[in-house]
This record gives sequence, C-alpha cells and structure tokens, in this order.
Amino acid sequence: MPLNYNNSIPLYVQLKEKLIHNIKKGNYGPKIPSEREIMDEFYVSRSTVRQAVAELVSEGFLVRRPGRGTFIALKPIHDWLGNLSSTTETIEKMGMQSGARLLDTQIISLSPNLQKITGLTEAFHFKRLRYANHIPMGIENHYYPITLGKQISKYDLNKETIYDLLETKLGIHTFEAEQVIRADIPSKEEASLMNISQKSSLLVTDRKLVDINNQFVEYEHALYRADMYSFKIKLSRKNS
Repeated sequence: MPLNYNNSIPLYVQLKEKLIHNIKKGNYGPKIPSEREIMDEFYVSRSTVRQAVAELVSEGFLVRRPGRGTFIALKPIHDWLGNLSSTTETIEKMGMQSGARLLDTQIISLSPNLQKITGLTEAFHFKRLRYANHIPMGIENHYYPITLGKQISKYDLNKETIYDLLETKLGIHTFEAEQVIRADIPSKEEASLMNISQKSSLLVTDRKLVDINNQFVEYEHALYRADMYSFKIKLSRKNS
C-alpha cells in the first residue's frame, strides 16, 4: 500500500496517519510491525519509518521497549461518574473500537446478598468479555428478571449494546443507577480471559439500574483492567 508521493504532505506524516488508522482499527497489537515490515508495506525508506514512529512515541500512541520492540500504548478508557452510559458508548467516545464476546447465559439462583439488592430469587445471567481495539479489557456479569432476560437472549449479545437494546427494541426506559466502585485482583480464570497477570489491579463496579417507575431492570457486576479503565468526576467547592 504505497503512500502518495505527489502529495504535498510529507511522507512521514502520511505514514503516521496510516499507522494511527491501523492502530485504531486493531490491525496491530500488542506491538507494531518491525521497521522492515513497515518499509515493505508502505514502500518508504527506513528514515521515514523512524521519523513517523518517533513522533507517535512522543505523542503517546506508541512506547518503545528495548530488546522487545515498539508497542501500542494502552489508552485508558475514561468513564465519567454521574453519566449513565454503556461500556460501548464509553469506549467509542475514546475513539476506540468496542467489542464483546458472550461467555455464558443461564437462569441462576441468586445469593442472599443479590436477592436483597434485586428483589429476585432467580435471575437471567449473561456474562460477557469486553474488548477495546480487540484487547480484552473487562468482564461483565448482567442479571435481569427472567422474563426480561429471555427477551434479551433472543438478540446477538456479541454485537448488541444492551442499553440501546433495552430502550429502542424492548421499550424499557432506564432512569438512574446506583454504582459502587472498588479495587480488587483477578482470579486465575479472570486473569486468563483478560490476558493479564493475577497480580494485576482491577476496578470492580457494581451497578443497579431502575426504570422510570423505579422498577428493577438490571444488576451488573463488572471487572475492568485498571491500566485501561478509569473514572473521572468533576468536583467543585462551594462557599457557604
């Protein structure tokens, strides 16, 4: 895929844009191709490759690891506290490609704690692995009333955004949520699914969602990689 040699834009700038496009599309990962591979792909000189890569490193898109190569810098996904948004919406607002893989779906009996939170003794449970730019970044467990869960199960949850599904296809008008955030470390299974060490840090969120009539809709227990997910909140000090 040669660059445009007749364009007034310098070749290294054109190459930068091509590399950024491939990074955002998830075509590379976890590291970019070697200098020789980039030279062969785009028909450019080594100096052009080095200049483009050097700028991407200085801009935070890439990070060099001596002896190992040049890696894509993980871009944290910022979720604004106070905003009721889906993981898909949050990832896409960061300019990254969202993805999901359904791991499990079944009707389960709830623990006493979840019974107290949801008001249910049984729930329809969905477990999904979430991706950002094809990198596994979180595990989400969703619990619904059985009737609602059966309706949701008719759709492809590898592709659907659940909040959009609830509101646009199932006619459920979500209203507000209570959310608790804490830190934890992954189990062996969770670490394997997210391709991280068991010593890694996780952000764990527990969220209860209700509709406009204050009726229970969903309980979500989610675990996110702390190196890829963070929460922001704006605070202000008011003088009394």
